[in-house]
Amino acid sequence: MKAIIVGVGLIGGSMARDLRCKYPEVSIYGADATATHLEEAIRLGLIDGIAESKDFSEADIVVVSIPVDAIVLELPKLLDVIGDDTLVIDAGSTKSEICSIVEDHPKRRNFLACHPIAGTEFSGPSAAVSELFAGKTNIICEVEKTAFKLQERALSVFSSLGMRIRYMNPEAHDRHIAYVSHLSHISSFMLGKTVIEKEKNERDIFDMAGSGFESTVRLAKSSPAMWTPIFEQNKDNVVETLEEYIQNLEAFKQKLIDDNFEGIYEEMDSTNKIKSILKGIPQNNKDR
Repeated sequence: MKAIIVGVGLIGGSMARDLRCKYPEVSIYGADATATHLEEAIRLGLIDGIAESKDFSEADIVVVSIPVDAIVLELPKLLDVIGDDTLVIDAGSTKSEICSIVEDHPKRRNFLACHPIAGTEFSGPSAAVSELFAGKTNIICEVEKTAFKLQERALSVFSSLGMRIRYMNPEAHDRHIAYVSHLSHISSFMLGKTVIEKEKNERDIFDMAGSGFESTVRLAKSSPAMWTPIFEQNKDNVVETLEEYIQNLEAFKQKLIDDNFEGIYEEMDSTNKIKSILKGIPQNNKDR
């Protein structure tokens, strides 16, 4: 197998690690806008070398794991140069605009739109970890537009990595992911901002911050270069989720003002059912 990783950061690098483990004969080449990422990926053994133009036409699989604004620009160009039997998959956290941009491309059949719900708050080749995708959900959109033999190849790879598969249309994906991932990141960023602005003495933050604060603000360490384009592409859904979230925050604040602590208890008690909803999700399943 010959694989190319476009974007050798956390997701791409972790994919490279697992492909090398599951397919010992694989040759892996990398492409990245940052030259130092490629040098680091080679040093870490994630890739065997830097992908050249001819490699794309010979590749069995191309994994595109770059920011979603870059995917929109680069994906049509990649489809222009791949071979007739090359499978191209992406890992973007939005799907509608990505699917739309290649809808009429002559090699649309070579592309499978994917979103593996996996990741950490870290970035770059050094953030790559083994078995990042084991037990994680991989959402696939518009599977019917991908050539059947390439679907089979993709599903075989995903199965070897231990991923669970969900099928969804791009619009539903973007609407749902706004709630369970994009809103979570905004909340984390804004909590971090609020605390930093209030607590000018950073030592106070570190001395007093407990595990609850640390876990809640973890996502605020995520890359702005990755997340700003996500918010831009999914703007309408994100705004809708924010409006609902802000309404809930305002209602909670009003209960405090009104000394309605019975109401606060009831709010929290009813929300506790999320424990049973999340019970089946592995504790290390960190949304991207």
